[in-house]
Amino acid sequence: MRDLHRRHPDAHVRTRHLDWDEARALPEGRIDALVVRTPLPIPGDGLDVTVLYDEPRALLVPAAHRLAGKESVTPGDFAEEPLVACAGMAALWTGFWRLDPRPDGSPAPLGPMLVDTFEDKLEVVADGRAIALVPADDRRATLRDDLATVPVEGVEPCRVVVATRLADANPLVAHFRESAKRFLVRED
Repeated sequence: MRDLHRRHPDAHVRTRHLDWDEARALPEGRIDALVVRTPLPIPGDGLDVTVLYDEPRALLVPAAHRLAGKESVTPGDFAEEPLVACAGMAALWTGFWRLDPRPDGSPAPLGPMLVDTFEDKLEVVADGRAIALVPADDRRATLRDDLATVPVEGVEPCRVVVATRLADANPLVAHFRESAKRFLVRED
């Protein structure tokens, strides 16, 4: 955003953080660009999507959990444990974040409740009622001392993408995409 402000100092540009159930703001025209983790929580039809980088997934567990402190885990290590599921719009991509179905084709055990927000997910895990898969680099999970993250081996990563509406004529949208590719792409 700083790059876009620098290149267009007179343009009205602002950042808006969306909850996971607000992703329809892009196709509905309430926002012009979206940086989001995939799979997309919205239908990809009518969108121009550019992959910025892959991000591994991690297992989120209470700090006292039997898997906390492990160097890494595989889906088999937590196959019988319930994973938090998302309510509402987030249900469209909750299977990806719950490994449902599991690599062997079996359904993932469902946690004791559905959550509406990421913060609610953190609380359910901290209380020991379920575990969760989260983006490995999501700092909201790593800043708490009552939670631990463990890298998960053998699962596909999520992707961080910039999405815009196809054929959007606003030049700021194209410039935002350029800035995102320049400053958000990670070199492995």
